[in-house]
Formats: sequence, structure tokens, C-alpha cells
Amino acid sequence: MRPASHHHGDTPPVVAKDASTKRSDWRAIRDLLPYLLEHKTRVILALLCMVAAKFANLGIPILMKRLIDTLNINSTPEALLVVPLALIIAYGLLRFSAALFNELREGLFARVTQNAVRKVALQVFEHLHGLALSFHLARQTGGVSRDIERGTRGIQSLISYSLYSILPTLIEFALVLGYFAYSYNYWFAAITLVALVLYISFTVLVTEWRTQFRRTMNKMDSRANQKAIDSLLNFETVKYFGNERFEAQRYDENLLRYQTAAIQSQKSLALLNLGQQSIIGVGLVLILWRATLGVIDGTMTLGDLVLVNTLMIQLYIPLNFLGVIYREIKQALTDMDRMFSLLDTEKEIADIPGAKPLVINNYATGPTVQFEHVSFSYEARREILHDVSFTIPAGTITAIVGQSGAGKSTIARLLFRFYDVQAGKILIDDQNIQLVQQTSLRKAIGIVPQDTVLFNDTIAYNIAYGRPDASIAEVRDAARAAQIDSLIERLPDGFKTQVGERGLKLSGGEKQRVAIARTLLKQPAMLLFDEATSALDSKTERALQEEMLGLARNRTTLIIAHRLSTIVHADQILVMDQGRIIERGTHLELVEFNGKYAEMWQMQERSENTVPVH
Repeated sequence: MRPASHHHGDTPPVVAKDASTKRSDWRAIRDLLPYLLEHKTRVILALLCMVAAKFANLGIPILMKRLIDTLNINSTPEALLVVPLALIIAYGLLRFSAALFNELREGLFARVTQNAVRKVALQVFEHLHGLALSFHLARQTGGVSRDIERGTRGIQSLISYSLYSILPTLIEFALVLGYFAYSYNYWFAAITLVALVLYISFTVLVTEWRTQFRRTMNKMDSRANQKAIDSLLNFETVKYFGNERFEAQRYDENLLRYQTAAIQSQKSLALLNLGQQSIIGVGLVLILWRATLGVIDGTMTLGDLVLVNTLMIQLYIPLNFLGVIYREIKQALTDMDRMFSLLDTEKEIADIPGAKPLVINNYATGPTVQFEHVSFSYEARREILHDVSFTIPAGTITAIVGQSGAGKSTIARLLFRFYDVQAGKILIDDQNIQLVQQTSLRKAIGIVPQDTVLFNDTIAYNIAYGRPDASIAEVRDAARAAQIDSLIERLPDGFKTQVGERGLKLSGGEKQRVAIARTLLKQPAMLLFDEATSALDSKTERALQEEMLGLARNRTTLIIAHRLSTIVHADQILVMDQGRIIERGTHLELVEFNGKYAEMWQMQERSENTVPVH
């Protein structure tokens, strides 16, 4: 996700746009609905099961009331035997029905939930890979991965709490209010309704106020995680400078802010719970008082008193958790919002509608590449490339040299279309790369970067990454061509050797040879070597040079070089300075020209011929 740092002076500034601005909760729900409605039938059946379970739940205390009312001293022995038995059996069946419908609801909705979680997570992941390089340079991997993790967990929480708690409770409230209004006087329905409205209003208002603390906790949690991952990824650098204490302090600063927000959140929770219990208590007392008066004046039976009490308890037991549930739903919506906001991040580099695949005229010789009057800047105040024009004929080698910051690596990034040019155009076999599919463009180019980052997997996996469907024999051939086969054979686990996080178990030269092997395995039409041999010793470098020259004979090749000795056989050498091409020609032509290239060549020769004095 976040690319390795580069040592080039033309590294772009981190100016990606952050899309994690606050959006409404309804927006998060609206974004989720299409994923849920892919299984409309299951959703409808689950909702019907939920309603059926609530009807059964309401019938249970009603049957209990009738059972109590039938058990009086005036009943005949036959009635005392037959009627209660029938009611008891019906009571048991209703209880079983309520449980059955609840389990059916959960079973039906399980596939809907998991399908939504999988598809949303996959879409976010694919979208992140589709964003421009500037986004990933500006975002930290730990924070983004935590946003996705919390967002997918938030979907499960939202569905669980809303479908299994909030909706069933609201349905039960509607049924109880209807029963009270139909069977008793309006006071029962009025008291229940007022208590419900007051309870929900108080819960919503206080929870909205408390949300700020949860947002702060999330923010500090993400920051602490970012600092921790960044520090651990750069473990060696921390050790080099003895900055363990400094890193611990940076981590603790965010933990301290998280702690402060967490304490405020807990205090406000106590206030919320106290208010909720007060409303519940008053409502329950008033309902029982009205029921008691009804029994005294003969308008209600003891069964009615038990029924009212049971219904209110059934309502208030889930209502007790409404505050917690609402808070968790708000938290789930907040987490989902952060994840969906990643999907709202616009792709700065996107395929145009109807973009066609890049077509290579002759894969055997490689494409012709043209830069026509290209100008580019990462930010308006500092232009990196100024009216750059050159052509790389098919099947030839072109090298670019120059001081750090001259724009060499920017040319490589533009060729891969990590950025779009502000002026001019880049053509591959007469096709503007801004008009073709990015996937086909990058498939046609193989790169060996200066800073090689490997996956935390085996050597075989990292080589095969160039072409995941390659056979093990092809992987071995690529390793042999990259001069790394002898090293691998000496390792105890061979190709199954784990390379560690970012390939840190291998030396710089070994990592670079793995990178060369996976590029060779990719078999691209064009090769791009960005300081590809900078981490190799002289002997290995010379061996690889011969191999690279052999490969380049059948491909269009661009070499960004620091060591001029690696490019003396190039068909064309471009000398760059401050974003402009100041010289071009073969090695011999440029040496004879006695310009900037000749000066650089003489400096490197003197440096290589200098014998250190001990």
C-alpha cells in the first residue's frame, strides 16, 4: 500500500487529498443498502420472521393472563383440568415459535451480512489500489488498514444491532401500544408512548453529544496505530539512531489523548444511564398504578395486572440496552463512514470511458516510446520536467543520467502513468498512454527499481509475483538469469525461504536480484531499470550487465543510471539537468563532446581508480 521511500531528489511531495471528512449517518446507510439488497428475498423473509417472532412474543403474556383468569375458585374441576392444560400447551408452542422465528431470521440474514462485508471490503481494497501514488504517499498504511478493519466490523455491528435489537423492539412497542389502546383505556397507551418518546429523545440527544468523544478516541487510536506500524517498519533506522525512547514518547502522546477522550466518554455514559433509568422507573410506576386502580374498581382482573406488568417488563428489558445499542450503532456508522469515505476519494489517474488496451506492434522487439514536449510538476511552484522530448526506438537501449533531482525517476513514474503530464504527451507505438487502459500499459512494462520492497513471503512467491501463474521451473529459470540461483541453493529452505517484512532478511543486493528475476519472469515488452544494479558488488554487477544487455536486445529498454559504466553500450544516452535534456548521444559521442557527461565520466573514473590508503 504505502510505497517505499525513494532517494531521488525528484520525489513528489505528499499532497494527497483526504476524503475522510464527516458525512451524515444516513449517507453511510445509503451506501450500504445496495450490498444488502442483492439478496432481496432473504431480506424480506428475515423481516417476516422477525414480525412473526414479535407476534408470538406478544401472545405469550396474553395467554398467561387467560390462564390466571381461568384459575378461580368458581371454576368446575373439569374446567380447571382441561382449559389450563390447553392454555399451557399453547403457551409452550408460542414460546417455541418465538425462538424458531428468531433463529430463522438470523440464519436467513447471515449470508446477507457476510456477503455485504466481503464485497465492501473487496471494493475498498481494489479502490485503494486504483488511487494515484500521491494518495498513498500522503496516507499511512496503519491508519488505512485500521479504517477498513473497523468499517467491516461496523457493518456487522450495524446489521446485528438494528435487525436483532432496534427493529424488533420498535415492532413490539407498536404491538403493545395497539393492544393497550384496544383492550384498556387510553391512559396505558399514553403513558407507554410518552415514556418511549422521552426515553428515545434523551438517549439520542445525550448519545449525539457523546459521539465527539468516540470520534476523538477513533482518531487517536488510528494515529497511535500509524506511529506504531511506521516505527516497527523502520526498526533498523530506530536502532541506528538510538531513538527507541523518542518513538515510545510519540506513541504515548497519542495514547494519552486516547485515554483522556475515553475517560470523558465513560463519565458521559454514567449520565446517560442515570437519565434512562429515571425515565423507565417513572413510566413503570405510573403504568402499575393505573393497573392497580383498574383491579380495585373491577374494570381489570388480576390477570390483566399481571399482563400489563409482564408486557412492560418485556419492553423495558431491551429498552435498558437501547442506549448502549444506539451508541454502538452510532459507532458502527462512524466506522463505516470512514471506510466509505475512502471509496469517495477520486481517482486522480483514471481510465477514460471506453479506454482500449495498449497494443504492442511487435512484442519480439518491443514498442517505440516517444516523449513529446512533456512538462510536469508535482506542485505548481516547482516544475520538474521542462519541455522534454525524446524517442526510444523499438528494441534499443536508452539511458538517462544526471544529478539527483534532475527528473530521471519522474520520467519512469510518468511512463507507468502514476501521474499525468500537465503538457505534452507520451506515446507507446503511437498510442497516447492517457487514452489506454492502465492495466495493459503496466503489463507491457517491467521495472527493476532502485529500492526493492518484497512481500513477507518466500523467495519463490516474490519471484513468481512477476507472473503468478508461472511454473516452478520458470521461476527457477528466472532466478538463474538473475544470478541468484546459487544463493538460493545454499539456503536451508531454498526457494521456500521466508524473506521477512519488506524483505529485510535479505541483503540489498539479494533483494535487487530477486526484483530482477521477477521482472524477467514477467516477460514484458519493455524493460525499465531504475538504478537496478546500485546495490550489487562489482563482480555481480558485471555479470548482470551482460545478462541485461542480452535481454535488452529483444526489448525496448530504458535505464536510469548512476554508474556510467553500466550504460556505455546504450544506443542512446540522455543527460538531464534541472528537468531538461542538455545532451544526447552515444557514450563515445558524449565523451568526445566534452560536456557535462564527459565531466561526470572523468569524475567516476578518478573515483574508481583511487586506491584507499590504510
